Amino acid sequence: MGKWTRRAFITTAVTAGGVVVFGVAIRRGDRSDQVAGLVGSDGDALFDVWLKISPDNTLTAIVPHAEMGQGVHTSLAMMLADELDANWSQVRIEEAPCHKEYANYALARGFSIGDADFPSWLIDSVDGLFFRASQVMALQLTGGSTSVRTTGQIAMRVTGAAARAVLLQAAADEWQVDLEEVYARDSMIYHDASGRDATFAHFAPAAATLPLPNKPVLKTSGQFRIMGTSPQRRDVPAKIDGTARFGIDTTLPGMKYAAVRAAPVFGGRVASIDNASVQDMPGVRKVIDLGDAVAVVADGYWQARQALEQLAVVFDDGGYGDREQGDIFRQFAADLDESAAQHEEHTDFSSGDAERSLAAADQIVAAEYRVPYLAHATMEPMNCTAWVHDGKCELWLGTQNPLEFAKSAGKAIGLSASNVTVYNQYLGGGFGRRAFSDIAVQAARVAAEVHYPVKLIWSREEDMRHDFYRQASISRFRAGLDATGKPVAWHNHYVNKHEPAEAPHIPYGIDAQLIVYTDSDSHVPWGYWRSVDHSLHAFFTESFIDELAIAAGQDPYTYRRELLANAPRFRAVLDMAAEKAGWGDTVAENFGRGIAVHRSFGSIVAQVADVEIVDGKAIARRVVCVVDPGYAIHPDGLIAQMESGIAYGLTAALYGEISIRRGAVAQSNFHDYKILRIDEAPAIETYIVNGGGPLGGAGEPGTPPIAPAFTNAIYDATGIRIRTLPVSQYDLRPGNLQDQDVA
Repeated sequence: MGKWTRRAFITTAVTAGGVVVFGVAIRRGDRSDQVAGLVGSDGDALFDVWLKISPDNTLTAIVPHAEMGQGVHTSLAMMLADELDANWSQVRIEEAPCHKEYANYALARGFSIGDADFPSWLIDSVDGLFFRASQVMALQLTGGSTSVRTTGQIAMRVTGAAARAVLLQAAADEWQVDLEEVYARDSMIYHDASGRDATFAHFAPAAATLPLPNKPVLKTSGQFRIMGTSPQRRDVPAKIDGTARFGIDTTLPGMKYAAVRAAPVFGGRVASIDNASVQDMPGVRKVIDLGDAVAVVADGYWQARQALEQLAVVFDDGGYGDREQGDIFRQFAADLDESAAQHEEHTDFSSGDAERSLAAADQIVAAEYRVPYLAHATMEPMNCTAWVHDGKCELWLGTQNPLEFAKSAGKAIGLSASNVTVYNQYLGGGFGRRAFSDIAVQAARVAAEVHYPVKLIWSREEDMRHDFYRQASISRFRAGLDATGKPVAWHNHYVNKHEPAEAPHIPYGIDAQLIVYTDSDSHVPWGYWRSVDHSLHAFFTESFIDELAIAAGQDPYTYRRELLANAPRFRAVLDMAAEKAGWGDTVAENFGRGIAVHRSFGSIVAQVADVEIVDGKAIARRVVCVVDPGYAIHPDGLIAQMESGIAYGLTAALYGEISIRRGAVAQSNFHDYKILRIDEAPAIETYIVNGGGPLGGAGEPGTPPIAPAFTNAIYDATGIRIRTLPVSQYDLRPGNLQDQDVA
């Protein structure tokens, strides 16, 4: 899987295909026949590829997204069921199979062009273009907080409304009545004038032969009966009673186990292996040289792990063995300096004349912020069970992109994606990590060397040291204030731009802005980390706006509020957070209160953190969170995701740090890559504002504001401005009020 610049790829594909957009060949069309053998049973009626209605009147939503604790299966099924006017108790949910017919055109379309409207005669061709592009890219992705915003809006709601339309038409045809006289409710169709009623299932066979309307009329929020409520999530009961199946739970007849150790330094390779060092160990079956790693296959995982530890293997360092964390930051700083001196920065955003406004300002405020690399640290370590036999490969694991995994694993062992079957399981945490196919590629390569299934499990140490990391970064700011303290210029120069593109942008009414960046490559692999670039830029921008408020001698909340005069949704969220948190009330001794607001993935989130300083350490005691997602499809699920995002982001702010020593990751497990403990977890209050507008995401927007709200609260309590994370490196006792920033 490439970086989120896939948006450019998709858009290019659509542009290139524009000359045939009206042609029949590019239309997506009705694909129910192609998927009938994948998801249907005898008697089932399929509507597009997302819905089937069975003879017993159960309705199954077929969801093309992975369930990793975010509740997406339930939310998407709710969107389909509500538009269908289904009885929720009769709705079932299946995850779409890993098959090219389930390449997610809705995600590709929504991610690339948002909620752009098209005439009904053009929609099939537009969807056809995105369907072809998503097939080429093997796109069946869960990530970017896109599921509800794209698949939910474009596929689930539209399919539900379209299926409802043809079911009503089938009923009107059979009963020989006007279409306007029949209506649907709770998986039944009624004709009041004649007193007749029948199930959806009764009309489904005939309805399935009718063409689905491309642009059915969707409900308004005032007509919702299921969306906006909070039914029990369908994945929760199995997770409570232990019957839920995660990738690591897979067991197959005759299965063996594998442990793996990659070259410690990124870019390193296997130099030599002495197989004799483990050949007499019990249960050991085979040692496999993977080029950049070595695997041991054994009868049990512990046997494989013990043999791997005893194995005499030498790795080279790929030329990076002398790299230290300090070297990387010095490189970043030098590249920022040089590009600024040579005026070679890349422009991210520009309005007005920032340099001239800075020169004319009454006061200049400047600051530099730094953040470290971060690992994902999912609860379930990376694992994959693979079986290569009869010219085919079968994979059992939890993945955020099954089609991409099938394609990559097949390519690694010389098979086409059509000969690779992925059985996706529940994910024990993803956060972006399980969008990368390295584990599937390794497992397939190991299984190709033996004649039995192999479950490959990474140790926690391997997981920590061979992640795809949230980038380390430096961000420099200069702002000009007028005589009243109002900012008249905003200049931001940072290192390495990833995605989403808007992450460094600010909502504040500052006329002159210049946001630029400089590329500075490192050998550390980059990856999607929950909220991606928003996770660092929210810390940068919301810390610096706080500094401007202090420099202006003004309250941080009211300062923000005045600058959001032309952003009413932002202001509403900020106001509610301040009100619910009791902003302006006196805080207890050794306490501080901080505020932050940030928009990411279409949702606006404001958070207020109350922090207590105990023995020089900061403990978050309370977090008030207000979120405007446009409309909350499943309010309880949205609240859970805010809580999860806060805990994840607070962990990173307080403890998160991956550091490079001699070219390799120094951390290895939770003793030196700490996570938030239960006694450190704050009380969290979440409030929802249905502000209207396009739907926003839920899985990621809760994470970005917590770090700046937390560190701004620390400043309020101590006078120490945290500009370098993690917070745990600071001594916050009263006698240490001097600047402790790590240069």
